[in-house]
Amino acid sequence: MQRKKLIVVGNGMAGIKCVEEILKLAPEHFDITIFGAEAFPNYNRILLSKVLQGEHALQDIILNDWSWYEQHGIRLLTGEPVRHIDAKRRFVETASGLRETYDALILATGSSPFIPPIPGTDKEGVISFRTIDDCERMSEMSKSYRKAAVIGGGLLGLEAARGLLHLGMETRVVHNAPYIMNRQLDRVAADMLQRELESQGMQFYLAKNTTRITGRTRAQGLRFMDGARLDADVVVLAVGIRPNIELAQRSGILTRRAIVVDDFMRTSDPNIFAVGECAEHRGVSYGLVAPLYEQGRVLARVICGHETEPYNGSIPSSQLKISGVDVFSAGVISGEGVETAVQNYDAICGTYKKVTMHNGKIAGAILFGDTAEGAALLAFVKRGAAVAELLSRERAASPAEAAAEALPDHETVCACNRVSKAAIIHAITDRDLTSAEEVKAHTKASASCGGCRPMVVGIVQYMQSSRTKDKPQKQKEVGTPAEAPVCDCTVHGHPSMKQAITDAVNEGCRTIPDIMSHLGWKNAGGCTLCLPVIRFYLEMAGDVNDEERIAARRAHSHVSYADQSYYQGVRIRIDEGEASDPVAAGIQRIGERLRSSWQNVTLPYPVSAGVSYGTGSPIGILVQGIGISASPAGWEAYLGGHAEHPVREGQLIGVAEREEDVVRLVSACLQWYRQNGFYDEPLWAWVERTDVLAIREIVLDEEMQRELAEKLSRRSLKAYAG
Repeated sequence: MQRKKLIVVGNGMAGIKCVEEILKLAPEHFDITIFGAEAFPNYNRILLSKVLQGEHALQDIILNDWSWYEQHGIRLLTGEPVRHIDAKRRFVETASGLRETYDALILATGSSPFIPPIPGTDKEGVISFRTIDDCERMSEMSKSYRKAAVIGGGLLGLEAARGLLHLGMETRVVHNAPYIMNRQLDRVAADMLQRELESQGMQFYLAKNTTRITGRTRAQGLRFMDGARLDADVVVLAVGIRPNIELAQRSGILTRRAIVVDDFMRTSDPNIFAVGECAEHRGVSYGLVAPLYEQGRVLARVICGHETEPYNGSIPSSQLKISGVDVFSAGVISGEGVETAVQNYDAICGTYKKVTMHNGKIAGAILFGDTAEGAALLAFVKRGAAVAELLSRERAASPAEAAAEALPDHETVCACNRVSKAAIIHAITDRDLTSAEEVKAHTKASASCGGCRPMVVGIVQYMQSSRTKDKPQKQKEVGTPAEAPVCDCTVHGHPSMKQAITDAVNEGCRTIPDIMSHLGWKNAGGCTLCLPVIRFYLEMAGDVNDEERIAARRAHSHVSYADQSYYQGVRIRIDEGEASDPVAAGIQRIGERLRSSWQNVTLPYPVSAGVSYGTGSPIGILVQGIGISASPAGWEAYLGGHAEHPVREGQLIGVAEREEDVVRLVSACLQWYRQNGFYDEPLWAWVERTDVLAIREIVLDEEMQRELAEKLSRRSLKAYAG
């Protein structure tokens, strides 16, 4: 059979991925010619920052060396940019006049750095960051100059800035948004990242709009819209990319922002296809490697004549490639209807996790400091998993191991070297591997950028646990150990005592002696340990019948509680501010209202609360049991923070527009804790045991929220009266 002629314009990651897939499906079907504008074989562009940072040499990021092209009979023409396509006669022509005919043509022309319309971008010393040549130029400049400015605080800008630091330059990042990576992160994660990068020597100029690059013929600095200036000998532009569509436009192929393709990567010409950053699918063009690989797999099957599922678009995900800094982001982080499903912040360990949801489905995720769950969370986002699926993972002892278990076997773990979970499992099983280093040596997973290493570690842990699976099963068969008694007066622990008291109240018990008699107390008078426990659970069991409960407390007034621990009233801290400031006035009103209504309420354990301007306030809203923070949307309510060991970060429960709404929300949270917490169980421990998703489901229900808040209000008033 005569081979068909396939031409690929572009020697980058997307085009070559497609060629690799074609070779797997039909290795003898095509004569393949590839035109590349650069003078190098196919290399991993996403690792250029690692080259600049000194962690890799050029050879380390080559994906397919010259011998690979020879081995597969591929004709590679480097330094030969294609200038024209004759779609009718099916040939392409290069700048040097070389003509080649085709049966099928793939446009994988990629993109170029976007050059912002700032006067001075043409000056010497101004450079973009996109190619190997750019890395070499920046390295040369660092030998003669000391001050560098990077315009752009996104992924590429930060990676370029870290490389400049490695080269010994004073590096400032200029960003027009109020915080870095604002498209991928929220303010909390961005602030954590900024602090880490500042500790490495990076400086930041945020919310700055550059109006000019100063200097006569060579860059000398930047001028900002607010009149401020910044000295710089080298200016790196890293504000985005622009799809390379000029060739397609000149050839009459339909383009908008990029080359328009359908779900099978076909352009407006039936014999011409487009893939990668130059392609626009359903109005979206992608600049990340994972979507480009997905497109390449679909296109390969189309060109080879195989049936295939259409390309339906991709969920964007990104990972910062800076040594020692683990940042992951996927899906939708903010927007209309997007809510926070999970939010965990550990200031001691320097980790942060946020999972968003929309209409009950997992919509996006942010990880900082520990990205082990990245691949698993991305899989959840891709299939729109129900938020309920997070529950078991959030309760897992090892998030990395739980993430590894949840990740489907076919999912890619290492995007750089295209290694799936299944390939890693096979390697571990077949070769009896026991460490991430061994997995890297045998599969190359985590051998490039290292971003997937936490997941590799998790898979190793998961496989080790699986090998000892029989042992836990035997432990389960023995049965769960009996709960520890509250004291020597009883066999009951907190869970069974609480339920037993509720049952006793339903059977007519109204006093502490009645409860003790009914439950078979060993010591008829009780002790200082069990008396406050009975009293609290007796009060909680009486929430349905308040009058009887207060009467019972008065009838039992002869019992001495002098030696009992007794938790009453919430300690509340309020941010100070100018009285004329509307936000400060609102903080004061909310704080005083809570002090007034919560001062006499009985509690399972002491509770602290705070009301402030934001999470950065000295009050430490995120380490209070209950925190209320002013925000652009109104008021944010946090629950379960703890400032002492073990430090716990408060989790966002909800956002309320008005003062009265947030007071009702936090009151409902406090009452739900009172009703469901065990005596001497701290609020943070109750939140972890109950799960924040389950708490939100109750307190964000309008009817339940109102009922709980009213119940707390009645309890507070009657406690004061009683």
